[in-house]
Amino acid sequence: APIKTAISIVRKGGSVTLIGNVSPMIELPLQPVVTRQITLYGSCAMAGEYPLVLDLMARKKIDVMPLVSARAPLSEGQQWFERLYAREAGLLKVVLEP
Repeated sequence: APIKTAISIVRKGGSVTLIGNVSPMIELPLQPVVTRQITLYGSCAMAGEYPLVLDLMARKKIDVMPLVSARAPLSEGQQWFERLYAREAGLLKVVLEP
């Protein structure tokens, strides 16, 4: 779902970077990638993106809230990781708060 969402919301000619993927195989909506001239990048290591992304988030240039499925206290972290690892339907990202 997150890859399909990213492909559906990126602008024509834009790019999508795929990071943190744990599945060896995924379904990919190829038609919009081709017809909207979207570039897909794969990344398996950090190359300095975090400072840039944090800056963009702070300046409200990107909105990550549509990716957040739930908020929970840090003390419930293990249960949420188990649910995410089990690929529970409807869960994408969970924000753990101290």
